[in-house]
Amino acid sequence: MKTVGVVESLWRYPVKSMSGEQMVKAFMGFSGFYGDRCYAFKNSAAPAGAPYLTASTQQRMLCFHPQFRYPERAASPPNLVEAMSIPPGITPANGDENDLALDVVTPSGEILAIDDPALVEMLGEGISGKNRLKLVRSDRALTDCRPVSLISLETIRQVETELALPLDKRRFRANVYAHLMSGRGFAEDDFVGRTLLIGARARIVVLERDPRCKMMSLDPVTGDHNPEILRHVARAHGADAGVYCAVIAEGMLMEGDPVQLLD
Repeated sequence: MKTVGVVESLWRYPVKSMSGEQMVKAFMGFSGFYGDRCYAFKNSAAPAGAPYLTASTQQRMLCFHPQFRYPERAASPPNLVEAMSIPPGITPANGDENDLALDVVTPSGEILAIDDPALVEMLGEGISGKNRLKLVRSDRALTDCRPVSLISLETIRQVETELALPLDKRRFRANVYAHLMSGRGFAEDDFVGRTLLIGARARIVVLERDPRCKMMSLDPVTGDHNPEILRHVARAHGADAGVYCAVIAEGMLMEGDPVQLLD
């Protein structure tokens, strides 16, 4: 076992394609971070394989800020301690719908419940009327591909240097941002097919490099689009940055946790 880095920060995204929430500690289960992408807006005009409204269509989504109504209850599964105390570690139960009740702060500062029809109207502004929206909620994270994404700060800094453009790390919408001891950009690519231990017990298998899309080119604060960012990553790095992972052992993660390579 070899220590290869530390967790710099942890993030979840309560509503698919809206702004994220930084967490000091987070529960990472088999389906991803607890409370991550547990809400989304189904879009009638989206492809059947990816049926949700995203900021690729409605860039202003990034300017909406979800916040759990009961943050202490939304932090981790309600029976986490009891479940983990049963050998070899029982999978904790999801909380009920009230535990994950959510409000959204709109760009104007108005606070709306996630199921408020006015929110749907706002999200539909400026896009085709063919985009009929419907709120969906899931106990499983509504991620596009894999349950957990990880990227190193060194990779982000390398892309930043190559572009000669400061980049907010939130463009990359990872769950785990890490500092890697190698100091090299794209060093996480070396972990593909291997297992990482994060903290005391959580384990992930790194499945593949993370193929990037328009989302990376959108400013996480304003939603403004700079297509050159994706173009550059496509030319220089095959459009990949960071890695996708599957969870093979659940556990709590914390900022500053060691990241260790097991095989």
